[in-house]
Amino acid sequence: MISKTLQSRIKKIGLQAGSLVEDHDRKKSPNTISLINYDAGQYRENLDISIDECLLESQNPGVTWINICGIENSQIVELIGRHFELHPLMLEDIMSRGQRSKLDDYKNALYIVVRMLTYNHKKQMTEDEQVSLILGKNFVISFLESDNPIFKPIYERLQQPKSRIRQRGADYLCYALIDCLVDNYFLILEKVDEKLGKLEEELFKSAVPDTLRKIQHSKREILNLRKSVWPMREVISNFRRIESPLVSDPTKLYVQDVYDHTIQAIDTIESFRDITSGMLDIYLSNLSQRMNEVMKVLTVVATIFVPLTFIASIYGMNFDYIPELHWEWGYYMVLSVMLMISCMMLYYFKRKRWI
Repeated sequence: MISKTLQSRIKKIGLQAGSLVEDHDRKKSPNTISLINYDAGQYRENLDISIDECLLESQNPGVTWINICGIENSQIVELIGRHFELHPLMLEDIMSRGQRSKLDDYKNALYIVVRMLTYNHKKQMTEDEQVSLILGKNFVISFLESDNPIFKPIYERLQQPKSRIRQRGADYLCYALIDCLVDNYFLILEKVDEKLGKLEEELFKSAVPDTLRKIQHSKREILNLRKSVWPMREVISNFRRIESPLVSDPTKLYVQDVYDHTIQAIDTIESFRDITSGMLDIYLSNLSQRMNEVMKVLTVVATIFVPLTFIASIYGMNFDYIPELHWEWGYYMVLSVMLMISCMMLYYFKRKRWI
């Protein structure tokens, strides 16, 4: 996430504020535009339409939701901005990946940035994308970096004539989109929890040097999760307290529920941080304990051989008149004494629970 932000900033050096810069180094996904126009009595859906058809359909009465997947084409963003009279700084932020979650009030429209979390099963890691939401009078525009079906539940609710979302305005639709993104956090956190559980089990059963790499990878992943989710607390708080004619008081009550969910997600991530920190301490403790076990065995062996070496060194001296030197059973007697000393020392160590 940090590298994306730096690359985006470097490409804008020397440009005036509000300039739209396309990311040519990034693998581009085709732009798809869908438009839904609805109210309590009617529902019209247009999937995969052109930008000209989209702007024409957006003039119909009722609430209009325009969902654009892919932000590589600056012409589409520019046409949208010109048609809805959006501020140039808002358009610049839409094209800039790696934006921190925020809420900007441009009087005629609210601009909200939300980080969308996804889980890459191939890489076994979480990834985040930028979702830009624009709330205006009777319209909501959402910009996604890729063609992600995360808003599918919202489409299904809109198709039901008696659903609450059909009875309310654009501010409620904007709330529903944010709520959908926040609810998706818990699906990702569940994946992370499962991965941490497996890593913890591996740590206690058979920790290997590769386990340390996995712990460090998990710590970095949770740090990125925290950077993505933590700013949402401020965004939701501002959304429920903002004094704007675009947001009604009944909708602010529902936003409070999203705020509670965001706090729960943040608390879960903080607990994950504590778990990974504890895993690192456990790994280092296990490593130290393993080293202590090795040193204890070596110390016991060395201690046992100290008296044996002493006895052997006495009978290795070159004196002619050592009493047991010419005794017929002297060799076997010395070996028996050595064996007895070794057994007594092992018994003593066992009684002291040193081994």
